[in-house]
Amino acid sequence: MTADQMVKALKAEGVRIKEHRSWRSHNRNHKGAWGGVNGVVIHHTAGVGSGMADYCYDGTADLPGPVCHAFASKAATVYLVGNGRANHAGTFANNAHQAVIRESSTHPRPDAAEPIDGNTHYYGIETENRGDGSDPYPAAQYDQVVRWAAAICRFHKWSADSVIGHKEGTRRKIDPSFSMATFRKDVAERLSHPAGWNPGGTSPEDDMPIRTSLGKDKSQSVPWGEWTAVTWDVEHADPHKQHGDGNHPGYLPKTSSWADFNGRLRVSGMEPGDQLQVRYEVHDWKNGKSTGVWTEIIADHQATPGDQFVSVPFSKGLKKGQHVYVAVKPIPAPERADAKAPSVTDGRWAIRQDG
Repeated sequence: MTADQMVKALKAEGVRIKEHRSWRSHNRNHKGAWGGVNGVVIHHTAGVGSGMADYCYDGTADLPGPVCHAFASKAATVYLVGNGRANHAGTFANNAHQAVIRESSTHPRPDAAEPIDGNTHYYGIETENRGDGSDPYPAAQYDQVVRWAAAICRFHKWSADSVIGHKEGTRRKIDPSFSMATFRKDVAERLSHPAGWNPGGTSPEDDMPIRTSLGKDKSQSVPWGEWTAVTWDVEHADPHKQHGDGNHPGYLPKTSSWADFNGRLRVSGMEPGDQLQVRYEVHDWKNGKSTGVWTEIIADHQATPGDQFVSVPFSKGLKKGQHVYVAVKPIPAPERADAKAPSVTDGRWAIRQDG
């Protein structure tokens, strides 16, 4: 991203930025390559105070600045401090790096060997926090970091799985001191909405006729170990009448040549150790019958306690008359093989079509 592209993307996402000193030309490009870029790294500063923005810009004699691309203060201002290569990531394990490139929903423990120059491939943000497990992250500050990461992912058309913590790229680090699984869920939630979305608010794009939201008003059981297409029985908005009515399982872009689906599922009844796979199924239909199907798994989700929110982005070329379905397959942990099957209790999509 150029400096202008960065500023534009961050402002569109609702990031409260401050352009700090000469950040637009401040980098370490003379020390190594910058790009191609593959993802975003989240850090904490391990210190707090009024001079942290200058520290992130200047660095130290042993670690010259910029030591990141952005600094998020506890006061919820994001200072832009570097543009290009920055001294923030250091070396990374290849297995961690490859998981980001694949946008895997599973981020493995990093290998001991670290052959990857992370400063070449990653944007980085320092979040003001002592990192001792006791220093809180104010909600407004955390929200700004989520927005910053989402803005970069949105620009590059990355999913939230292009975001990792420094502790996930190397065994040398412990930052950030919050859950990256939760953080990625929050980035995925933001990416499922138009840029600038505010929870509980209305986006300027909500009234655009090319956007459609679909949802269910009752739960649907999804048996363990089986692929089950989710059947929508409520379609909240369908201005072009292109997606079927009443008990229609999925979407029917009648005239589109391209479609972009961004949304989420809510699945209840899963516990830690359970796994949820999500895929899209694209069916060719002729005379009311499916004549062929191809599938693509787009999420492989490890469960955490409580309701599971799963981001499901999808962008593909479609032919006239093709149906697009979403299907899920829950896989129980071995000790839960006899547990009650989980349920899909909600699904929300924004759909953009062209053609």
